[in-house]
Amino acid sequence: MFASLSDRLTSTFKNLRSKGRLSEADIDATIREIRRALLDADVAVSVVRDFTGAVRERALSAEVSGALNPAQQVVKIVHDELVTVLGGTARPLQRAKTGPTVIMLAGLQGAGKTTLAGKLAVHLREQGHTPMLIAADLQRPNAVQQLKIVGERAGVPVYAPHPGNQGEGATPGLSAGDPVAIARAGYETAKARQHDTVIVDTAGRLGVDAELMEQAADIRDAVSPHEILFVIDAMIGQDAVATARAFADGVGFTGVVLSKLDGDARGGAALSVAKVTGQPILFASTGENLTDFEVFHPDRMANRILDMGDVLTLIEQAEKVFDQQEAERMAQKVADGQDFTLADFLSQMQQLKNMGSMKKMLGMLPGMGQMREALDNFDEREVNRIEAIIQSMTPAERDNPKVINGSRRARIARGSGTTVQEINQLLQRFEAAQKMMKQMAKAGPGVGGGMPTMGKMPGVGKRAGARQPKKDKKLTPQQRAAAARKAARDKQQGNSSGGASFGVRKDIDASSVELPSGFDKFLGR
Repeated sequence: MFASLSDRLTSTFKNLRSKGRLSEADIDATIREIRRALLDADVAVSVVRDFTGAVRERALSAEVSGALNPAQQVVKIVHDELVTVLGGTARPLQRAKTGPTVIMLAGLQGAGKTTLAGKLAVHLREQGHTPMLIAADLQRPNAVQQLKIVGERAGVPVYAPHPGNQGEGATPGLSAGDPVAIARAGYETAKARQHDTVIVDTAGRLGVDAELMEQAADIRDAVSPHEILFVIDAMIGQDAVATARAFADGVGFTGVVLSKLDGDARGGAALSVAKVTGQPILFASTGENLTDFEVFHPDRMANRILDMGDVLTLIEQAEKVFDQQEAERMAQKVADGQDFTLADFLSQMQQLKNMGSMKKMLGMLPGMGQMREALDNFDEREVNRIEAIIQSMTPAERDNPKVINGSRRARIARGSGTTVQEINQLLQRFEAAQKMMKQMAKAGPGVGGGMPTMGKMPGVGKRAGARQPKKDKKLTPQQRAAAARKAARDKQQGNSSGGASFGVRKDIDASSVELPSGFDKFLGR
C-alpha cells in the first residue's frame, strides 16, 4: 500500500545523502518533497501540516547541524515523526478483570468487520483465549450466515439465534430482530459457557446513518464493551477522517483496526486516522486469509514506509509456523556434515509456505523497495512447481539426486506437469545450495572465513576501485587472420634478435652462469 509513498521518500533522502552539510535551503527543499509525497498519498491536510512543521523545526535545530551525518539525522527525524503520527507505541487489548472481555466492532458497511471478527478470534485463540462471536448484524443480507461460516473456519462458536436479513425471498418481518437483545443474551451465554472473550459484530452503515448510529450506541450501553474497535477500510483515503470523527461523536471507540492494508491504494487513512481521532491503531488486516492479521506496531510500519524493512514481524511469523524440532534437526545435520537432501529442501520450503505470501515476506526485508519491480514480477506459483517436482521423485532420488538420469528426469517432468529443462534448473540450484551447506559445516560456528560462496556476486573477491581486465572480444575471421600474421612477424623478429618467448636471451652463454651446487644434474651436464 505504501509503495508510492516509500519510493518518493526514499528518493528524497537519497539526494540528501550526497551532501556533507545541509543548508536551510536543502532542508526546505526536502520538506517540500515530503509534503508533496504525503498529499499525493491522500493524507489529511491537517496531518501533513503538523508533520512537516515538526520535521522542519527539528531539522533546523542543533541535533542536525551538530551531527556527524546530517542526512541520516534527518531520516531519523522523519522516522520518529512518522511513529508519532501512527500512534506512538503499540497498545494491547484491555482485558476484563472478571467475566468475559467484550469487544465490539463498528464501522461502515463493506469495511470488512465480519471477516475481521474471525481474524481477531483466531488471533486471540492462538494466545490461549476462548472467544465467542455474536451475530448482532441483522441488517445486511446474509450477514449472520457469513459470520457462521467465518466462525466455523476460525474454529470458534457463534451465537446467532436470529437468521437476520436473508435477502430476496426472506420472510417479511424476519429481519426486524432486536440486535440489542441478541448482544445482551449472547454476553450472558458466553459467561455461562465460561468464554473469556466476546466479539460482537454489529451492522455496518452506508454512511453517517443516525438511526444505525443510535443502534450501535444502544448495543454499547447494553454490553458495556471493554474495547470498541472502529474498523476502517485503509483504501478510502481522506474520507476516513470524516467517518472516524462521526463515529467518535456518535458511538465513540477506543481503538482502530485497519482492514485491506494489502491493497494498492495510497494509504492516507493509515497515516491520518490515529492523529485525527487520538485513538491508537491496534490491529491491521493484511490479506484474505484468517491468519493475515497482525498487531499494529507504529515503529515497524514507519520502518516499512522508509524501506528499512520489518525484520521483527518476519521473525514473529516464522516462530509461529516453524517446527522447533525440525529446525534443531537441520542445525545438527549441518553441524555433523551430513548431506542436505531434496527431502530437507522440501520440508524447509513447506514451512516457508505456511508463513504466507512469499512476496509479503520478501517485502519485509530492508532495501527491497529498490527491487520492487522484480518483487512484483515474482510468481508465487514457482514454489508450488518446485514442490510438485520434488514430490514426484522417489525417496531414493530425493536422498541422492545424482541417480536422476535422463529417463528419470522425463518421468519426473511428466509426474509434476513440468518440463525436463525445469527439472535440470532445479537440480542445478539445489547442487549449489548443497555445496553452500557443506561449506557452512566445514567452517563451523564463529570461524572467520566461514561465509559460503554466493556465486557470481558483483564486487565479491575484487579489490574496491581496482581496474578489472577487459574481456576478450569476439573476432571476425579477417581479424583473426590479421592477428595470426602479426604473431608470425613478432615471432620472426624475436628469433632474429635473440629473444625468446620466456625472455631468455640466446646470446648469453649458459656455461658462464653460476648455478647453485647440485643444480647441474637438472641441466644434463
